[in-house]
Amino acid sequence: MENASLYEYMRVGIVHFMAYPECMSGEGPVVETILKVAEDPFFNFIEIGHIKDPKARREAKQILDASGMGVAYAAQPVVFSQLLNLNAFDDHERQQAIDRLKGCIEEAAEMGAESVALVSGPDPGADRRPEASLLLARSLQELCDEANGCGLSVALETFDRTIDKKALIGPSDEAVNLAQMVNRANFGLMLDLSHLPIQFESTYKALHAAQEFLVHAHIGNCVLRDPNHPAYGDQHPHFGIEGGENGVEELAEFLQVLTFINYLEQSDNPRVVSFEVRPRPGQSSELVIANAKRTLIQAWAQI
Repeated sequence: MENASLYEYMRVGIVHFMAYPECMSGEGPVVETILKVAEDPFFNFIEIGHIKDPKARREAKQILDASGMGVAYAAQPVVFSQLLNLNAFDDHERQQAIDRLKGCIEEAAEMGAESVALVSGPDPGADRRPEASLLLARSLQELCDEANGCGLSVALETFDRTIDKKALIGPSDEAVNLAQMVNRANFGLMLDLSHLPIQFESTYKALHAAQEFLVHAHIGNCVLRDPNHPAYGDQHPHFGIEGGENGVEELAEFLQVLTFINYLEQSDNPRVVSFEVRPRPGQSSELVIANAKRTLIQAWAQI
């Protein structure tokens, strides 16, 4: 494996709106920054979010069509910014979340995406988790059926339960239980290296638990040990930041376990591994992206 091309084992992606957070709301220099990613041959996959302006969507779609990159649609910013809750106990609130995310699925299809990523609603506490998980599964079944009609798959990303996002899902073993309840062929799980420390899970435990349903992987960094650190929690700082949890060694371990569970295999159509990194105040997007590329190259060389 040491002599094999990186791209034989993975499609290398990037979460566009995290690398360029000025586009997080769906406005700003969306077209210009998507073009920057598309012009970079290091990437053969991109994850985009909601783009408000129909004209900008058309222009971005033209770029993506010409780029040769794979495309996924990430609905997490919509969920967080609009406080959508797919496991809400109130039926009206839950249906509002489902309807809004059906709109995201339509937009994803319009943009030529192959999948849509979602996140659960907030954790209601231990006493009501079973009920909330059942409601979430029902919501996801409805969204998977909608996505299937558009030729799309759905991935639920796991998040921390106690540090930052405080989401219902949550621990990897509970995410697997949820996937079994959803029971849809076009549904799977997304795990993120940058979330594992704040989920208090080891790479080995999380990836082995989720391997049957793992359909997408993110790589990034977080800060856990110092609550006073400006990047504390789920902020996706650059690899190797002082006080951070992930650098070359941790990324190499993550990639190694992905190979052990056969997520990464030599293939003409390999699985996705996407950077989710965000510039800190005073940093350029280009600097943080360059740091991420170097970290991946060094980590891959180790395995």
